[in-house]
Amino acid sequence: MSKKKNETSPEEEVTKETAEAETVETPAAEAAPVIDETAAANERYLRLMAEYDNFRKRSAKERENIYTDVRVDTVSKFLPVYDNLARAMATATADEAYKKGVEMTFNQLCEVFKKLGVEEIEAVGKTFDPNFHNAVMHIEDEDKGESEIVEEFQKGFKVGEKVIRFSMVKVAN
Repeated sequence: MSKKKNETSPEEEVTKETAEAETVETPAAEAAPVIDETAAANERYLRLMAEYDNFRKRSAKERENIYTDVRVDTVSKFLPVYDNLARAMATATADEAYKKGVEMTFNQLCEVFKKLGVEEIEAVGKTFDPNFHNAVMHIEDEDKGESEIVEEFQKGFKVGEKVIRFSMVKVAN
């Protein structure tokens, strides 16, 4: 019997199917590139989110610094007024109404400073700190401690840890 060219035996068909099955990729092999691509996209997403979070934090910090700088600049322009009112209060006067008006104005200015977060730098009786104080005089006094501030010539102010004006002081020993 002669075989036709297009006809195959059952054994040849099974062998042919097995060969085709071996060449077809398994589902896991087909999914590997998709999984890799998804992992890479997820990694890019996480990096982008981290960058955005850092940008948001940096922007908030810059805004806060700008706000503090504006407060410092504004308050520094009012410090001569503060100094003049303090001198006016220290001056003796016979007019009680005048003295009361100066005190009220001075107290009002101090309240505005508090609302802006401005604090006076403590000086007299404290240890000299060059981060907050400017020593303009030095005395020897055995009754005072080492680097103790004994007199304040001009008040110092700060907003948070940022110094607006250093306290001008006299330091002992």
